[in-house]
Amino acid sequence: MATTKKPPWIKVKGPSEKCLSDMKNMLDSLNLHTVCESAICPNVGTCFSKGTATFMILGNICTRTCGFCSVTHGAPLPVDPDEPLRVAQAAAQLNLKHVVITSVTRDDLPDGGAQQFAATIRKVNELLPDASTDVLIPDLRGSQENLKTVLDAHPDILAHNLETIPRLYTTARQYSHYELSLKILKWTKDLDATIYTKSGIMLGLGETREEVLQTMDDLRKVKCDFLTIGQYLRPTPQNVEVIEYIHPDTFDQFREEGERMGFSYVASAPFVRSSFHAEEALKHLDKKSS
Repeated sequence: MATTKKPPWIKVKGPSEKCLSDMKNMLDSLNLHTVCESAICPNVGTCFSKGTATFMILGNICTRTCGFCSVTHGAPLPVDPDEPLRVAQAAAQLNLKHVVITSVTRDDLPDGGAQQFAATIRKVNELLPDASTDVLIPDLRGSQENLKTVLDAHPDILAHNLETIPRLYTTARQYSHYELSLKILKWTKDLDATIYTKSGIMLGLGETREEVLQTMDDLRKVKCDFLTIGQYLRPTPQNVEVIEYIHPDTFDQFREEGERMGFSYVASAPFVRSSFHAEEALKHLDKKSS
């Protein structure tokens, strides 16, 4: 069912030089960052070749050092007030129909970066009124008021990832709190039930099937709508090791379990990420309602 040796299904096509160059030139011209590059995402080739990217706001330096993540950490730069407009301009240049925005964690800011998220959502809505918005937020210093600042800008999807099962937080997500992450999703529904919520977890860090199912159940208890499940891939030698490579059949089984639990949409496969093909969740709902 699982193996510690990299199996044949863990293969990904890299970006062509032209796709990579064209996207980087556009992003560099607007002084923007993407999680695709900063987090060494395996899907960067697929996304860049399709003319899509997940924008990473609030700079590219994170105030936390999570075991699974390769984003640079340290002392971040001041918030750039022009960044929201540049994100919207990039989204317009790419003619995006679904705009995905995430950020580094900014524990140095009283609002955790909430106002920058809100400003970015509003600028995207202004320049691309027909596009949907999908924001993957950090815990915003655990403040419901900070969360409300983001929700008042009316994103279509509010995502906050659990990343892994609670037992593994001490190694993979040591500066975050499982229960707080669940509260972020619950508060979202309490404050605005019309906004879809989404969370994601990684497999292959040593979790058991029962622990994964319990985590999925915890998400349903806070009315989480969308779930993504993917294989953890070690981005650098400094990050925590892969314990298992999970077979695609197991991902299919978790997708089926999630659908039975009542998630409106479940994406579960080795290369699934919370931002990858993010528009599919809303498309799936449109198909179900038609």
